[in-house]
Amino acid sequence: MGAIPGPVVADILRAGRRMDSFGWVPATAGNISIRFGEGAGRVAITRSGVHKGFLSDDSVIEVDFEGKPAVAGTRPSAETLLHCQILRVFPDVGAVVHGHSVAGTVLSMVERENAIAFEGYELFKAFAGQTTHEARLVLPLFPNDQDMARLASQVAPHLEGMTLGYYIRGHGIYIWGRDMDTALSRLEALEVLLECELPRRQIR
Repeated sequence: MGAIPGPVVADILRAGRRMDSFGWVPATAGNISIRFGEGAGRVAITRSGVHKGFLSDDSVIEVDFEGKPAVAGTRPSAETLLHCQILRVFPDVGAVVHGHSVAGTVLSMVERENAIAFEGYELFKAFAGQTTHEARLVLPLFPNDQDMARLASQVAPHLEGMTLGYYIRGHGIYIWGRDMDTALSRLEALEVLLECELPRRQIR
């Protein structure tokens, strides 16, 4: 199987520091994964229970596309199945990030519909296929569930139609891209939309 290449580990550590700098991965929250290797047939993901702002090389482990650790005794994040699901469904996706921002968590808990809708934002152009602010984009919301297999089954029918990723209510965001830079850019854009939308709703 071989070790996880240094550049892959470095990308995950860099993403953890970036997300931590914005307060999107408090305590041991969040997780980060990358598809790598010959034929892009391997997955590197953050180990369970580590702070993403203080990741080290041994904080990153390998799993297969079903979430099973490559090395017995290593423990991946509890949400590994959700990362692997995205990577299986989208062969061109190279990185998945999951964070827990304050604005997103609050909005996901108070929104009565099954999605948070955004309209008129210039930042829409950060997302694939979007060329104008004159659009309405939605972020699907799913009920939180500690059973990851059951949660994955709820998400599965909707994945291919998602533009912004999705949010687990009271929990956090899942967003992805062809590589880590793209995933982080989309995450940052979406977090700004959430930060704008929260006070915007409060003053309506």
